[in-house]
Amino acid sequence: MNAPTLFPTLGFYAGAAVAEIAGCFAFWAWLRLDKSVWWLAPGMAALALFAYLLTHTDSAFAGRAYAAYGGVYITASILWLWGIEGKSPDRWDLIGAVLCLIGASIIIFAPRAN
Repeated sequence: MNAPTLFPTLGFYAGAAVAEIAGCFAFWAWLRLDKSVWWLAPGMAALALFAYLLTHTDSAFAGRAYAAYGGVYITASILWLWGIEGKSPDRWDLIGAVLCLIGASIIIFAPRAN
């Protein structure tokens, strides 16, 4: 991946992660936190936005884009835990997130034959 596409791709991954976590959290809030069923409408919109953003990553193959996104999603989930739910991640959360980002980076940045 060349430098001009690096930052848009990372932006799409970050946006997709926020949208997916927000969408899934809407369902969590409805089913586990006894929030109104109306939480589902923005949740479904957020999940649609997630899918849309993920298609804009700079990858020739969906499976590779999804695999690399996994590391970003895990890290964003730990940040959600901390920032939205108010629970500080422990060292195992942080170590796991770093390992996932390393794996995602390998998938994203590995030199590949065309």
